[in-house]
Amino acid sequence: MDSDYGVPRELSEVQKKRTLYEPEVPPCLQGTTVRVEYGDAAIAADPAGAHVISQAFPHTYGQPLAHFLRKTAVVPDAKVISEHPAVRVGIVFCGRQSPGGHNVVWGLYEAIKAHNKNSNLIGFLGGSDGLLAQKTLEITDEVLSSYKNQGGYDMLGRTKDQIRTTEQVNGAMASCQALKLDALVIIGGVTSNTDAAQLAETFAEAKCATKVVGVPVTLNGDLKNQFVETTVGFDTICKVNSQLISNMCTDALSAEKYYYFIRLMGRKASHVALECALQSHPNMVILGEEVAASKLTIFDITKQICDAVQARAEKDKNHGVIVIPEGLVESIPELYALLQEIHGLHGKGVSVENISSQLSPWASALFEFLPPFIRKQLLLHPESDDSAQLSQIETEKLLAQLVETEMNRRLKEGTYKGKKFNAICHFFGYQARGALPSKFDCDYAYVLGHVCYHIIAAGLNGYMATVTNLKSPVNKWRCGAAPISSMMTVKRWSRGPSATQIGKPAVHMASIDLKGKAYELLRQSSSSFLLEDIYRNPGPLQYEGPGADSKPISLCVEDQDYMGRIKKLQEYLEKVKSIVKPGCSQDVLKAALSAMSSVTETLNIMTSSSNGQTQL
Repeated sequence: MDSDYGVPRELSEVQKKRTLYEPEVPPCLQGTTVRVEYGDAAIAADPAGAHVISQAFPHTYGQPLAHFLRKTAVVPDAKVISEHPAVRVGIVFCGRQSPGGHNVVWGLYEAIKAHNKNSNLIGFLGGSDGLLAQKTLEITDEVLSSYKNQGGYDMLGRTKDQIRTTEQVNGAMASCQALKLDALVIIGGVTSNTDAAQLAETFAEAKCATKVVGVPVTLNGDLKNQFVETTVGFDTICKVNSQLISNMCTDALSAEKYYYFIRLMGRKASHVALECALQSHPNMVILGEEVAASKLTIFDITKQICDAVQARAEKDKNHGVIVIPEGLVESIPELYALLQEIHGLHGKGVSVENISSQLSPWASALFEFLPPFIRKQLLLHPESDDSAQLSQIETEKLLAQLVETEMNRRLKEGTYKGKKFNAICHFFGYQARGALPSKFDCDYAYVLGHVCYHIIAAGLNGYMATVTNLKSPVNKWRCGAAPISSMMTVKRWSRGPSATQIGKPAVHMASIDLKGKAYELLRQSSSSFLLEDIYRNPGPLQYEGPGADSKPISLCVEDQDYMGRIKKLQEYLEKVKSIVKPGCSQDVLKAALSAMSSVTETLNIMTSSSNGQTQL
């Protein structure tokens, strides 16, 4: 065992109190019998890519949804698993650290021991590197004792987290076989779960006995689809950041002379920025999805902010708070194109010192226009997943500088009557990653750990643990599993009249739905946020009292219980079958035929139109 991992922490009094909190599990996970109901085969939400996905995952695509049932449920076709032989399960942190990750380990450990005390849970040390090198730590009560309900991933650690190449996949399989693992549980976000799906497929093809299970844990909240309502860590990150933003709002209101530009975590998707805006009410939030949809340039955004500053000055308000996501730089068309060109030169082996001299004329002109600090940051080598180092690109400082220049120009011309513009910039990123998790994330992660055992007991491979109806109390949560391949899409672009498919199927980041209820709620409030200082401070994380049971606003306003609605539809169809049968009246038959004909026609139209859509 590596001495840096799994050692008991020295805990503060608050941390000690947190370790005593016992998360609840829903009725469907209680007891020692696993009851599973299989639904229809799950297909990709993007029908146009279904063929490509099924070709890439012939052994794991098209598997059925699984619903785990409470003991009292009356479902004739349910499979009842009452025999639980001892199992050996491996678990690995494969995503960036996210508050609540330790509780997945705890929940899985409790579940496997409750069903058979001879079962073993083996943690891989140092993420995917530890998996490939077979560096392990057996999880015990003693190991877990100081990590329950705590933040970080330091019990096991993580690395760059890639299990992508043939060599890496084969190395992971060799480790699982050498350790005689019945299952491998991978904790992470979109990239890690895409890798988990590929491992499951490869293992199935090679007839490797190890089943692969994915768990949705990522602080960006961008692993969202019809099966996954939110991810472990998102609630904590948003609560911690919302309090920090609120502190800045109070400071701005007190000093009345500063504009705070705050950049939050969130790569291609701005879920954290949206949720934090709904919780803390800053004067302005600029979402990457809005910028991309409207094709706003850096100058458009600058003007938008300057006009807001001027409007506030007319109300004698010379302060404010502006929130942006770290991925905004990739949503601005000209900056994204510049990044792509720089990325291409990196790929050709051009040194950082020579890249600027090899840019195309338009890119060179834009590059020279930008301040020196941004130029240096844009030239950084890409991350291990080929994306830009967004956490290092200070977009908030760039915007603050451009706005200051423009406001000074307006002040000199006399078109702006306010006070001299002063900006203070912050990046709230790493401060929240190791935070003590919220009560919701503790519960959610712990329940997902239990769901993982149910998936393993059912013998499922290539599935992700899912919990839906999350906005309700824990005793109403619905637990199940969905094939990871059914969450995949194929990235495409249009070349002329036809769409050319590129890349491999993957679980891609989900952007904010600009037609969704959460975004609509923000838009309804944006004008009052801008001109009236209605700042709101949600306060620190609570386990008891007011705010203890609060959940993300963006989760609560949406109707996301996909699994529940599927079951409701099945109930309606069963009712139709029981009412309309030989012997029913002509009127009942006529009404049923008319209604079903109309519904079928509508669904056919919707399906065919989605087939023809081109995803950018």
